[in-house]
Amino acid sequence: MTSVSMRRVDEVPDKELLARHAQGDPHAFAELVHRHRDRMWAVALRTLGDPEEASDALQDACLSAFRAAGRFRGDAAVTTWLHRIVVNACLDRIRRKSVRPATPMGDDATFDAVAPKMPDPTDAHGVSLDVRTALEQLPFEQRAALVLVDMMGYSVDDAAEVMEVPPGTIKSRCARGRARLAPLLTHHRNRRDSKNVGGVEGGGMPK
Repeated sequence: MTSVSMRRVDEVPDKELLARHAQGDPHAFAELVHRHRDRMWAVALRTLGDPEEASDALQDACLSAFRAAGRFRGDAAVTTWLHRIVVNACLDRIRRKSVRPATPMGDDATFDAVAPKMPDPTDAHGVSLDVRTALEQLPFEQRAALVLVDMMGYSVDDAAEVMEVPPGTIKSRCARGRARLAPLLTHHRNRRDSKNVGGVEGGGMPK
């Protein structure tokens, strides 16, 4: 019978992969990133609103995870641990820039290509750009909570684990973020409807 140590790397559970990496397995971490990169990328992209910044944050996060594997305590899912590192990397980039990112996201096809294949409140035609524009105006903590809960499908408890805060704090951040988004989205939708944004080249907001 094949021993655990001889099992193919793609058959090994996440926590064992992380342990193997910490023990020097040269293939374990690459497999872990391969499994989770799409969702890590989606968290970074939706939180920062800028593909270039998101790419840099994801690289920072992967490097941090690579170095910190030996300190993984195993009291949370590896996915939760990885997403926590991504969120922290996003926050670090915002702190370094000392401004909220405001670079346009690019075309919807690019955004949708990296998004997880699950129900998303930004999937409706014409709404995606509005939500991303409005999200950029929220404080980081509210934006990150909404990305995890409303866009990535995390439960409140799981989002609380990712952000290392009590569930009540996530509920409060989501409630405040939704309250701030509502008038912004109404404003953007009214502008689009009145100026026929469907005909605006490049998918940008009307001037």
